[in-house]
Amino acid sequence: MQQSGVAFGTSGARGLVTAMTDRVCYAYTTGFLQFLIEDEAWQPGGRVALAGDLRPSTPRILAACAEAIRDAGGEPVFCGFVPTPALADWAFARGIPSLMVTGSHIPDDRNGIKFYRPHGEILKADEPGITRQVVDLDRTRWTAEGMLDAPRPLPEITPIGAGYVARYVDFFGDTALQGRRIGVYQHSAVGRDVLVEILTALGATVTPLGRAERFIPVDTEAVRAEDIALARNWAERHGFDAIASTDGDSDRPLLADHTGEWLRGDVLGVLCARALGLSSVVTPVSSNTLVEKCGAFARVHRTRIGSPFVIAAMDAALANGEGAVGGYEANGGFLLASPLDRAGRRLGALPTRDAVLPIVAALVAAGSGTLRELLDGLPPRVTFSDRIEAFVPERRDALMVWLLPEDEAARHVHLDAAFAPVAGAGLTAIDLTDGVRLTFANARVIHLRGSGNAPELRCYTEAEDQGAAQELNRAALEVVATVV
Repeated sequence: MQQSGVAFGTSGARGLVTAMTDRVCYAYTTGFLQFLIEDEAWQPGGRVALAGDLRPSTPRILAACAEAIRDAGGEPVFCGFVPTPALADWAFARGIPSLMVTGSHIPDDRNGIKFYRPHGEILKADEPGITRQVVDLDRTRWTAEGMLDAPRPLPEITPIGAGYVARYVDFFGDTALQGRRIGVYQHSAVGRDVLVEILTALGATVTPLGRAERFIPVDTEAVRAEDIALARNWAERHGFDAIASTDGDSDRPLLADHTGEWLRGDVLGVLCARALGLSSVVTPVSSNTLVEKCGAFARVHRTRIGSPFVIAAMDAALANGEGAVGGYEANGGFLLASPLDRAGRRLGALPTRDAVLPIVAALVAAGSGTLRELLDGLPPRVTFSDRIEAFVPERRDALMVWLLPEDEAARHVHLDAAFAPVAGAGLTAIDLTDGVRLTFANARVIHLRGSGNAPELRCYTEAEDQGAAQELNRAALEVVATVV
């Protein structure tokens, strides 16, 4: 961990492909399994499911992970190249650990391994137990570059896609989207074909779009200008009711209305939670405040950014007897903590990010109307996010020092002077739950946070309309650029 440059956290191990040698990936997988043995959550001889996304480096990393599973006494079950939530759902149902080789939405010069316990994600409490593992490696098996001399081929694929399709068709019904014309922006998403299959099985007429042979880093929180243009052009040309897509490992959704405008993930999360009839909703502090303002939920809980924090709060809500519980992140990934029953049909809990549920739930809720009509029924609150790339940790740390003087009284005066002019009103609240979130007297919000997955600074802004949110974001990042 100290030498490779491949960091470990609740998103798993992530780093540059050049740093993620076979030796590093083998060691991380072995350490994960040693932790499960120590925690009595898995024993040698048991199965471990694995799958991957469509990055060029993924098959090699999968082979190194499978080798580690075999050497730990386990049986690797290769589920192919499928969405992360499909793998998790299949493995949870069988009570076996799993791992997904994916870098999610980040460029393909990077990759990662996401680890799952037999019944859920790795949480913050698991990290120390994994990171303190000591792994002994047989030095005779490795080249000087840290690559396996003779990795064995991956096992034959165990197909799991049919169960993932059935999850949604069995609950919503095969006519749920009858008469709807939906485009699917496929790009290089690992779930590009299964999403088409699910929407078709629900009765929609589906047109695949934009399939790519090279990896495209689609980020649902910072949609690229070219993807905005593509959606608008497709909508105008084809007259779709909606356009759907996902990020690289298909756990974060993108959904555009009939005009080709992509919905923000935290807005889509509200539409999904409301359509499912949830009573308690958990979402990170970065999400749009319309979840509280819409009045649809008995309780709303705010957390730090990251699915482990959302899951921990969902577990607490379940323990507190808060009824049907779910959560979502600003990227749109939806987590379902409670099984749902409707008209004799059941949707099982899936407490990890999923892209399909919010897409389908919102489309079904729209009925014969439009997504725009659903949006018009929400409070007029719009979020926008952007980022400064190549924002190295040293620069992030310098920004935090500048943002947060030690004296709290001086801190408020300092931040008000720096950001009130761009917000158009005085600063009323500072929230340090995750990063620095500033709320102003006109209800506008500026939230600055260093990314945990990549060397970049995220800026989230909220305002009364799209233009104001976007301009506020630009101005806030301009302030940052002048000081660090």
